[in-house]
Amino acid sequence: MHSFQLGDVTVIRVIEWQGGFAPPQHLVPGSPPELWRDNESWLAPDHWRPETDTCHGTVQTWVLRSEGRTILVDTGVGNDRRRPRNPLFDHLRTDYLDRLADAGVRPSDVDIVVNTHLHADHVGWNTELRDGQWTPTFPHATYLIPRADQVFYDPDNAHRRPAPGDETERLRRESDLLVYADSIAPVLAQAVLWEGGYRIDDNLTLEPAPGHTPGSSVLRLSSGTDRAVFVGDVVHTPVQLLDPSHSSCFCEDPDEATTTRRRILVRAADNRELVIPAHFAGSGVAEVRRDGTRFRITGWPTGTA
Repeated sequence: MHSFQLGDVTVIRVIEWQGGFAPPQHLVPGSPPELWRDNESWLAPDHWRPETDTCHGTVQTWVLRSEGRTILVDTGVGNDRRRPRNPLFDHLRTDYLDRLADAGVRPSDVDIVVNTHLHADHVGWNTELRDGQWTPTFPHATYLIPRADQVFYDPDNAHRRPAPGDETERLRRESDLLVYADSIAPVLAQAVLWEGGYRIDDNLTLEPAPGHTPGSSVLRLSSGTDRAVFVGDVVHTPVQLLDPSHSSCFCEDPDEATTTRRRILVRAADNRELVIPAHFAGSGVAEVRRDGTRFRITGWPTGTA
């Protein structure tokens, strides 16, 4: 667990899971092998293990304390989930709530839950299984959910999406239904479905960042002279900072995701915003600057252990 201060906002990192995800060519299709090899000296071992050719990362929550409120940015995988398409997370059991407690956060303390988008590894602890029912984990929280994603994944709207083109897509749709049933539908009574933008307080603002999913979003922090942007899955791995033209295999619209990623990184570089993705290992935080049409990483702020 690491924490740091940005202006008047305290930021605490709570890791649910860390380990190997997938080979680079699976996670970031089209990223050339030399992009990884040429940067091995700093990609390894936190972000890539050359000996196994495996991308490494984390599933984590960023806890923000701002204007007297406790805010969670993404809620990880969750316990007891049926995730047949992802053996890493199928019926996962972790001590996540104990780790939140170590950060000084009890479920009843949480005021706001931000889901940057509605993929399984960002919404899992929205709920927990109690007496056979999926129940909101954070009883007093307002869940901020992008309306575009809620509409896209709502099974009542399945007829609006094109028919699955192959077996892989069919299984992906089935997985989406499981996630919606156990992690989204049970919290809708406590949710705000926002669109176009949403201001949480004077320090924090949500903005659309579509492509990874239709409702994918980023959370901007601006307090005093400090700036940061929590980018969710706009960026999965550091090579996407070096060359933002490469989208992950999980992006619904890879071309739109690329456009969004470049836009977010240009602003971050020009405004000196820290970039805080959902899945980076190491410090979890990157400083970026422009390098022609690409970007370079100029630092990895570590905070305080």
